[in-house]
Amino acid sequence: MSTHLITGAGSGIGAAVARRLLERGDDLVLLTRDAGRAKELAALYPGARTIVGDLSNPDRLSWAFAQQPMPERLDSLMHIAGVVELGRVGELTPKAWHLQLNANLVAPAELTRLFLPQLRVAEGHVLFVNSGAGLAAHAEWSAYAASKHGLKALADSLRHEEHGNGVRVTTVYPGRTASPMQAKVHQQEGKEYDAERWIDPESIATTILMAIDLPRDAEVNDLTVRPGR
Repeated sequence: MSTHLITGAGSGIGAAVARRLLERGDDLVLLTRDAGRAKELAALYPGARTIVGDLSNPDRLSWAFAQQPMPERLDSLMHIAGVVELGRVGELTPKAWHLQLNANLVAPAELTRLFLPQLRVAEGHVLFVNSGAGLAAHAEWSAYAASKHGLKALADSLRHEEHGNGVRVTTVYPGRTASPMQAKVHQQEGKEYDAERWIDPESIATTILMAIDLPRDAEVNDLTVRPGR
């Protein structure tokens, strides 16, 4: 039985991954932003453990975890949570930049640092759900894309550093996926949202499980998934 720590399990891709892992009998440790959300996810995923830590405030994660029991080993750490605030460079405030850089880049780096000992024990897997914006930036996506370009750099460096410790590192770059985040993006873009046009989160979950379930003789480094319609 494997143990997985997941961020973003409350909706979208994270929820699809958590359901699939729970259904097959794996142990889940779900990161939540506060105690109220922890109670909600515990009810949603019976048997899963929750830990509380706010990704928007990565400086406090180490302190928060010191107050809670932590897993002794991890077979995977899945960075799936993310935030997005669109805007032109001439209009984005430092608050919008800090929000996205903290939640999308600095917090994953800090979580990885804090849980590397448990991952090394299990020769585990760190999986980053990035974005097409992590490969190319477009108008009004500067802050989000910068956070995701940085996430790619984090994953690439980590892969080189931890290969000798048996820790595998995968980045998945989904195209637009039907999720609450995508609905928010459409609202910010002033466009009508039609979930049927975009990738089903279950399809992204399938690619993620494929990557973490590969035998030890292989490793998926980067995986790009685009809408098929």
